[in-house]
Amino acid sequence: MHSSTPAARSGTHTRSSTFGAVVRVTSGNFLEQFDFFLFGFYATYISRIFFPSSSEFASLMLTFAVFGAGFLMRPLGAIVLGAYIDEVGRRKGLIVTLTIMASGTILIACVPAYDTIGLLAPALVLLGRLLQGFSAGAELGGVSVYLAEMATPGHRGFYTSWQSASQQVAIVVAAALGYLLNHWLTTQEIGAWGWRIPFFVGCAIVPVIFLLRRTLKETAEFEARPRHPGTREIWNATLKNWRAVFAGMLLVAMTTTTFYLITVYTPTFGKTVLKLSTADSLIVTVCVGFSNFLWLPIGGALSDRVGRKPILIAIPVLAICTSYPALHWLCAAPSFGRMLAVLLWLSFFFGMYNGAMVAALAEIMPVEVRVAGFSLAFSLATAVFGGFTPAVSTYLIEATGDKAAPGYWLSFAAVCGLAATLALYRRSDTARRAARHAIDGT
Repeated sequence: MHSSTPAARSGTHTRSSTFGAVVRVTSGNFLEQFDFFLFGFYATYISRIFFPSSSEFASLMLTFAVFGAGFLMRPLGAIVLGAYIDEVGRRKGLIVTLTIMASGTILIACVPAYDTIGLLAPALVLLGRLLQGFSAGAELGGVSVYLAEMATPGHRGFYTSWQSASQQVAIVVAAALGYLLNHWLTTQEIGAWGWRIPFFVGCAIVPVIFLLRRTLKETAEFEARPRHPGTREIWNATLKNWRAVFAGMLLVAMTTTTFYLITVYTPTFGKTVLKLSTADSLIVTVCVGFSNFLWLPIGGALSDRVGRKPILIAIPVLAICTSYPALHWLCAAPSFGRMLAVLLWLSFFFGMYNGAMVAALAEIMPVEVRVAGFSLAFSLATAVFGGFTPAVSTYLIEATGDKAAPGYWLSFAAVCGLAATLALYRRSDTARRAARHAIDGT
């Protein structure tokens, strides 16, 4: 006697297929964030090897500038690769972005030191970051739109939240690898060659992710469209909808700034500013990754139930009121416990806000330029705000002498997100009222 009905088996199969599709599409996101985080965490070692200087501050600023340069390539990648994905399909486009991203990763992992090849070393590192940034410009948008288009009715926020949730897995894995290296190797060994090991791990998982992406199916929504516009049409449509792109950029400002502050910048902040141990910084980062992973789907699912607007207003207001005071409290008496408490509080901001924001951004973009518009808005926000958060934080602390100064930068980004939310939803509310009056008048 069979223990399950055909309908039950079909439901199980559907859930399994959906889970597999989510894993396949977000696998590239894992690699992207894994590599980005490694560059930020090992910034102090990279600065000495590729950007040697008599000043530690100058070397670190050069390293973070190269890190940020990758984000300047994101808008270009969003325009070129985003339009390509809107034209040829999500599946083919995401395989192309993965290829470019993997090339940058392999290059950075294998570049010899400045002492070996001179100025060619920092030039190649910069090239690797530019390739990563170019591909990432459309990778995130392509993945987010894919998840939005495959989502079941009423669950778009929950589905799209897994785009960023996959990145949190990368944060945890990268931080855990760093912790193990710190335990097994001396500081001198890590500085000489040990820092490359996690990058080689990233190279090793590239073939696995390629296999996963190759089995990805095109979204039914994309295939159902009677016509797919060409690249030039997509570019023109994106330009026509520049207001939506600009508002989307401001909407993303808070999430990208918070993310890079609590993940990529955390190890450097803990070691160089708070003077805590490397192990303490890594443990906090692992905890932040787990916390982000928890709050993201909660934020997405909650926004499906109560709407995007309440969350997109409440979280920025909390951030404006508490970001600087929390960091000031931490810097007044640095300790592992205080650092963990403050960063978990900021993690709550990020997870809840981003869980609602990604779905909202996908919804405000016209369908014909959904990937290009989404990618461009996200890339511009990352280039202007998030990507340079480590550099801006380092500069603000140096210029003001206030160790909590990054709180000002985060509060400013929260103001941008709040303003965008109020503008976007005022416009949509006005449009709905106009449509309702038109119907009532007929």
